[in-house]
Amino acid sequence: MSLYYEAAAILANADNLNPILALLLTHDLLLAKSGVAAAAGHVLKLAITRHKARLSAELTKARIRYGYATIDAFRAAVNDGELEKEEGDVPKSRHPRWVRVNTIKTTLEEQLSKTFTGFIKTENLADVLSAPKRSKIYYQDPNIPNLLALPSRIDLSRTFAYTKGQIIFQDKASCFPAYLLDPKPDDGDVIDATAAPGNKTTHLAAIVSDRKQPGEEQKVIAFERDKGRTFTLQKMVKLASADGIVQVKGSSDFIAAKPGSDEFSNVGAILLDPSCSGTGIVGRDDAIKMHLPAGPAEPAVVPKADKGKKRKRGEEVAKDNAPSTLDLDMDDSTPEETPMHGKLAERLAALSSFQLHILTHAMRFESAHKITYSTCSIHFEENEGVVFKALASSIAKERGWKILKRESQVTGLQQWHRRGAWEDEKLDNEPDESFKRDVLEACIRCDKGTEEGTMGFFVAAFVREGNSDPTQIMEAVVNEDDEWNGFSDDEVVEEVDHVEVLAVTSSGKWKNKKRKH
Repeated sequence: MSLYYEAAAILANADNLNPILALLLTHDLLLAKSGVAAAAGHVLKLAITRHKARLSAELTKARIRYGYATIDAFRAAVNDGELEKEEGDVPKSRHPRWVRVNTIKTTLEEQLSKTFTGFIKTENLADVLSAPKRSKIYYQDPNIPNLLALPSRIDLSRTFAYTKGQIIFQDKASCFPAYLLDPKPDDGDVIDATAAPGNKTTHLAAIVSDRKQPGEEQKVIAFERDKGRTFTLQKMVKLASADGIVQVKGSSDFIAAKPGSDEFSNVGAILLDPSCSGTGIVGRDDAIKMHLPAGPAEPAVVPKADKGKKRKRGEEVAKDNAPSTLDLDMDDSTPEETPMHGKLAERLAALSSFQLHILTHAMRFESAHKITYSTCSIHFEENEGVVFKALASSIAKERGWKILKRESQVTGLQQWHRRGAWEDEKLDNEPDESFKRDVLEACIRCDKGTEEGTMGFFVAAFVREGNSDPTQIMEAVVNEDDEWNGFSDDEVVEEVDHVEVLAVTSSGKWKNKKRKH
């Protein structure tokens, strides 16, 4: 805190420094090996170096007060959260560092004996969540094979295993879709419809590789519309040594793929993880907030880091006298979704319209008999709402698509206790209670900030069993005889990550056109 007030004092005498800049320059001046990265005569370097003696003295006082002999020991204690405990704060449950072992290149046993040698195994995830951030402790996940949880700040980015693609940083919830899809050799080819950055794609490839029989050719077809994200996808696929299994269809939109094409005649399983609001992602609403001193004249307004930040439900514009904060997202992985800006109800209506469209498009692939649909959203509209609408669609009834019930799911996810949730008045036609109960029990949810240590996530699986009895499906919520045919001139289109979605206006409607099957 002393350094905080010293920074405020600097601001009072330096017109060229705002709160964020003063904080960063102070860090570089006192802690960076090369000091402030600027020319000797640079105005910013001069502005901060003239206060070096005073700032150094405050840092020394703080180090001695906390009982650390060296700056390195003091820095390690800060990183491990030790000062929070000493100041009397109750340690918060942290999101762990989830690590998936890439079985295309290595085995769990090999990584435990090499990369994680010296680490202590715990049978309780709570031990990892409450451990100092760099403790050598791990938890082997009981739901997803080859998945480990480690303390949140442990640095594996320079290890041989990470740089060679033997281990992959992937949230536990993000592993659910590929594991739930459960691709087997007789399922044929697998599509990942929106593949970048490639975590789920390489997970699919690992499962296919583990089960592949000699002489069989089963591939994962990875669609990615965006050129830049295609490059990221290709890089990750190559690093994971999955390029012998994954066929990247770069700059290609899954929605433009023709379900009856010979190219996809062997596709039996499809993983759908379309763009969503991203409200379940850890690091957006949960980024580290660093409180900054205000300038001498008026409080400084500090914009939030533009990494897909979303305004929470009911969040108001900050008052003028609110303290300035800097949000620091510590996750350097490629974001999987970039949410829209705008009113929540309109965003959700736009996104769920697209999500339903891509899901029913997947149901049209002639040989497909397995689909997983997932989002990193917490909203019913994008999750259970889309599932119920898809089951009510004409294509689901015609082709016999049903929900994959809990008792038929892979064992690890049968055991997962968080299930679908219902919200009244969100669908035009409510299904009967028995059908609703079965579908909700089949849906899988994850909540962030819980003892499970996951991000917020949703996934459900569909299976095709031939033509269904229409009486078993609720009346159509969306008239699927009317084709979603793009956007009309009076509808607003916004680019969201790698898809275009409809920003619903008062005139935003589905276009009426009879579909030919």
